[in-house]
Amino acid sequence: MEKIKLLETFDNQFPDRDYSIIHTAPEFTSVCPKTGQPDFATIILEYIPDRLCIELKSLKLYYNSFRNDGIFYENATNKILEDLVEVCKPRYMKITAKFNVRGGISSIINVEYKK
Repeated sequence: MEKIKLLETFDNQFPDRDYSIIHTAPEFTSVCPKTGQPDFATIILEYIPDRLCIELKSLKLYYNSFRNDGIFYENATNKILEDLVEVCKPRYMKITAKFNVRGGISSIINVEYKK
């Protein structure tokens, strides 16, 4: 099953107003494609909705679907942005992925979309 199919939306009740939504998920996990070791991150999703908002349970299931994927930090972060933009078509969206220290280095990946 494609990950994007896990994502659900609901109608924005205030589509004529710009307002921001921020969701923080401190338990994101994936797997390093080089070493097979687990990677842990906090994913911060910030967006200004247009007509649709992202439903939270589906967002959690979507994030959890990365758990066993061998994927680089940069790829995971950009994939999340692409999928969320496709599903809810926001006015603006930013994903900040704060990956925990591994090998003595921590990484923060920021990606943005502007309509």
